[in-house]
Amino acid sequence: MASEKGKSSGDRFVYQEFGQDNPAALERAIQELTPQKQNLRVQATRAGRKGKTVTVISGFQTKPETLQALLKQLKTQCGTGGTVKDNEIEIQGDHKQKILEILTKLGYKAKISGG
Repeated sequence: MASEKGKSSGDRFVYQEFGQDNPAALERAIQELTPQKQNLRVQATRAGRKGKTVTVISGFQTKPETLQALLKQLKTQCGTGGTVKDNEIEIQGDHKQKILEILTKLGYKAKISGG
């Protein structure tokens, strides 16, 4: 017991399959497609938002940094707030037509989805 003084059981590894503990190495790589190869869906919805209308843009296959830059551009051109959730962009209010025009000017293939 005296030899184990000062050691915690969390410092020792009995078996580790993948070498060093590196969570970034285990993450799945996101394949970033060009805007022309992405098929986006633009829809206005109120589901689960207490009656507030939100325009949701889905279908992105890009890095989170690219989504944040696109979100900022859409928010300024629509004059409203928004966020990125689960690889989708949510813009407050019903801006389907305006967002569709902006995305097509940027080179994305986008369609309005839903009623």
